Amino acid sequence: MRHADLNYRALLEVTNVLNSQRDTDSLWRAIAEQIKQVVPWDRAGITLYRPDTDSFRFYAVETSLPALVLQRDAVIPRAGTAVGWVYEHHRFHVRSDLRRERTFIEDDFYLKERLGRMINLPLLAGERCLGTLNIGSVQSGEPDPDDMEFLRQVATQIAYAIAHVQAYEEIDVLRRRLAQENEYLVEEIKLTHNFGTMVGESPALRKTLTQAEAVGPTTATVLITGETGTGKELLARAIHELSPRRNKPFIRVNCAAIPMGLVESELFGHERGAFTGADQRRPGRFELADGGTLFLDEIGEMPLEAQVKLLRVLEDGEVDRVGGTRSVPVNVRIVAATNADLLSAIGEGRFRSDLYYRLRVFPLALPSLRERPEDIPRLARHFLEQYRVKLKRPPLELSDNTIERLLRYSWPGNVRELQNLIERGVILAGSAVIEIDDQFLASSTSMGQAVPALNLQELEREHITRVLEKTHWRIYGPYGAATQLGLNPSTLRSRMKKLEISRPADFSAQHSSHPFSHR
Repeated sequence: MRHADLNYRALLEVTNVLNSQRDTDSLWRAIAEQIKQVVPWDRAGITLYRPDTDSFRFYAVETSLPALVLQRDAVIPRAGTAVGWVYEHHRFHVRSDLRRERTFIEDDFYLKERLGRMINLPLLAGERCLGTLNIGSVQSGEPDPDDMEFLRQVATQIAYAIAHVQAYEEIDVLRRRLAQENEYLVEEIKLTHNFGTMVGESPALRKTLTQAEAVGPTTATVLITGETGTGKELLARAIHELSPRRNKPFIRVNCAAIPMGLVESELFGHERGAFTGADQRRPGRFELADGGTLFLDEIGEMPLEAQVKLLRVLEDGEVDRVGGTRSVPVNVRIVAATNADLLSAIGEGRFRSDLYYRLRVFPLALPSLRERPEDIPRLARHFLEQYRVKLKRPPLELSDNTIERLLRYSWPGNVRELQNLIERGVILAGSAVIEIDDQFLASSTSMGQAVPALNLQELEREHITRVLEKTHWRIYGPYGAATQLGLNPSTLRSRMKKLEISRPADFSAQHSSHPFSHR
């Protein structure tokens, strides 16, 4: 009775010790002495199964023997070993006299250590076997049944403790990895979403950035204008980062990309059952941006019906969900952007004048790349280094001829087009010096002279037409002209209409079988 009581108390102590461990190294050291207090042993070890090598590693070994053959970190195979047998059968195995009975591979090593008896027990966590608990003693003979039951219970506790510690260590590794990734992403956001990547020292750009730095810390509504590809979203994010709302959400809405019938639902949210398919309540972008900044990109493309509700939200600070019966208060700063001429849209009845003046509290105009040619070499080299590192390429540079060609080009797609061009150049670089040729960039003049300002529109028309011809007049998709030019498809269509570019009437008949012939 006293022996059983000692076993019970020792098991409680072992359980308490196991539950306090957070790493496998301390786990075995913590329980070894507890076992020895009840079951005399001269060698105790834990092996864990390694499925990648189909073998077992001695993860921990405690011994009082003068000679140790199977030491910690020793690896033995599953086939032909006692630990392998126990692992496969989920049962303990006892060799009571190693001098007379050596059944498995490791028994000869145990005999060299002068052991008389070896007991191997499975470490079972539910139906899963993690490895084995191995107890050896110099004394031979059959073990006491009560001691075996105690060791079986201890093995079960060890198995669950190992599974728990391994899970804890995996979670800790993931936590540290996520912390590192989060730190990296924060730095990446800082590098890609602030003034730092709005590379350039031209007076036109510096004027705009100075104004943005002034308005950023305020709550004023900002309207950013500029051609496609000039960096309007980048500037909007920078304004958000300069504001007291920097730790709150920055929510972007592309007003041109939302289907006509879903604009109100996307912006203001909807209640369950508000329309077919509305199976649950959904907050709109205004609610998601509460406390932060809502960036309304391509605001000129917003339908008139939604403009009316947007104006009310800006004036009252409340949104009405589609199908809702009560208003929801929101605290949102608005930064809007457009590449369209809103005054012309007002004259044509496509944009509300009251909304225009409500948005235009603080206007910011981003200059096109044509208006700041002195920034082109700096931007090109910036993107060159950026993509060189990203694509793990050796040091690269742009040839003098390429720089001159970049300076002569009209850049209808602005900075985005330049960025795409440099990325393609890095991908196809066959030497340390990149040469941008007519395959990627149409020469602005046949003689290579500077471009007169009056000819820019005609050059833009020529370039867009050339790209459309190369893409077989396909506008959408990764191989379409819009992607090649760094433009939104809707912007390219608008530009084609403005420049009076149209697909030849006989194109469909000539190219009906070409995979890129469909728009």
